[in-house]
Amino acid sequence: MRIAHVAPVIHPVPPSTYGGTERVIADLATAQTRDGHDVTLFGPADSTLPDVRQIGHYRSLAWHERQAGDAPPGLPAVLEAQLLHDLLAFGGEHDVIHLHGSAHASGVAKTLGIPVFRTIHWRADEADHTEHFRAFLRERIIAISQSQAGAVPAANLAGVVHHGMPADRYSPDRGGGGYLAFLGRMTDQKRPDRAIELARATGRMLKLAGPIDPGNPGYFDSIVRPALDGRVKFIGSIDDTGKQDLLGNAAALVFPIDWPEPFGLVMIEAMACGTPVIAWRRGSVAEVVEDGITGIIVDSIGEATERMDELLQLDRTAIRRNFEQRFSDERMSRETLALYRKAC
Repeated sequence: MRIAHVAPVIHPVPPSTYGGTERVIADLATAQTRDGHDVTLFGPADSTLPDVRQIGHYRSLAWHERQAGDAPPGLPAVLEAQLLHDLLAFGGEHDVIHLHGSAHASGVAKTLGIPVFRTIHWRADEADHTEHFRAFLRERIIAISQSQAGAVPAANLAGVVHHGMPADRYSPDRGGGGYLAFLGRMTDQKRPDRAIELARATGRMLKLAGPIDPGNPGYFDSIVRPALDGRVKFIGSIDDTGKQDLLGNAAALVFPIDWPEPFGLVMIEAMACGTPVIAWRRGSVAEVVEDGITGIIVDSIGEATERMDELLQLDRTAIRRNFEQRFSDERMSRETLALYRKAC
């Protein structure tokens, strides 16, 4: 098939550190190319996907911010305009268009007369998506969890495909560092403060990794920074090598979310390292973590503390095996292609 993936303009594909959406696009496009399909990426020119055709002469917003230290508020719209120009000019050459970014591309893709799919890499139950579903009735939504799919109208829902990733990106490790790990944005949705409280309650060290949320920088300064000391450390954003070290040497990953997480890529990254996950029962968590096998699912700090010994006794080899069986990029590609073929 001739497949077009339309990426956001914010980060390159794949991202160097933070950027879950771009990471998923890269893995899906690469797997589809490996399966013999003709795949095109509409996205920033600083993207690097070998064997994938790339259309886009503009640089990502992240690139511009690195060059100038900041970017004017109108720059994303300029980058979007270039993306839409490319999609109008070349989108019609494909059998399917798979959107991953802002809503702007939906208006262009609708005019091309070919099947359009959209993956929402965020919650789908807010007013912007409600209006979007109403406006683009024939756009097929590929939900990333059953939890997210519950907010998608039946007329739009093409199916559910959980994220996956290459098995060789991370390797299983023994968790020899003995600490707890948190990996995610420093914001009230991700609740690093809960991870800090759990570390204090269980007497374990905690390593916090991830970016300070640009939309909520005050959270880090008022909640996280005052808690940092010799036993609670903040290491900032990390790349794949850093993730391997952080997650592979951790006794467990803490995923203490306080919002309806649509998937939670870091959970399967931890599982790829053989590291058990202790996660709060919100959003997609119960679809990703198998309680008592790959981690534990809790509702409170007290429950998390009580079950910590149980968590640390889980078989790390079995956790890695579960990841390989359920969250491979091959499986993600196969299930996505099945939805494409049904529409075509």
